[in-house]
Amino acid sequence: GWWRTTCQCGCNCSCINIYGMMSRGAEMTEQLNTTEKRAVILLSGGLDSATVVAMARAEGYACYTMSFDYGQRSHAELHAAARVARDLGVVEHKVIGINLNGMGGSALTDTSIDIPEELGEGIPVTYVPARNTVFLSLALGWAEVLGARDIFIGVNAVDYSGYPDCRPEFIESFERMANLATKAGVEGDGFRIQAPLQNLSKAQIVQAGVKLGVDYGLTVSCYQADDEGRACGKCDSCRLRAEGFAAAGVSDPTPYF
Repeated sequence: GWWRTTCQCGCNCSCINIYGMMSRGAEMTEQLNTTEKRAVILLSGGLDSATVVAMARAEGYACYTMSFDYGQRSHAELHAAARVARDLGVVEHKVIGINLNGMGGSALTDTSIDIPEELGEGIPVTYVPARNTVFLSLALGWAEVLGARDIFIGVNAVDYSGYPDCRPEFIESFERMANLATKAGVEGDGFRIQAPLQNLSKAQIVQAGVKLGVDYGLTVSCYQADDEGRACGKCDSCRLRAEGFAAAGVSDPTPYF
């Protein structure tokens, strides 16, 4: 089916389906501490999203993290997300299964398409069609259930692969849509989509995370990491990560195969 209730990633995380998330909404809202400042944070298990969780925590948010088993090549990032969530002390971590590999069209979900070692012109084949739109939409649903008004995402428009759904204009447009499309947006205080890494270089992100105590050894950035979380060292994500650590003057804890 489209939605799964049982996680396939083996990360011992708390997995749900969208129907369960919504049907339990009223009960969960009654049980929540209404004075708590809550945020839903998209957590992929990579360097950027781990930094965002630490930033939100430092700002005093109770952090609720959400990851996706969307048919990606490697589940190593899901294991990493579970590790990061535990290490940074989030309130709750959920994994939602979505069959984006059923659509294909990306080297990250279709094994017949090779992961490129060098980027060509235009948007690379590692772009997953509508991925951030789908992820933010589900985060928006959970935020409304939780009574959270802030959704954090680790997109970046400086050292990145050129994906269109990482640009500031996309984030701004999604926030406007969120406040038009939800009960909380119409009747409540509205939502904020926060992208604190948007204008930072990868080196600046690493430096910020180190100051906040992020253990980058728990994270996985590689597009084709093996089951042990070892990176290829060749894909664009590996390259950006390695360059970021080098420019920041910080030792890179990434294991390679």
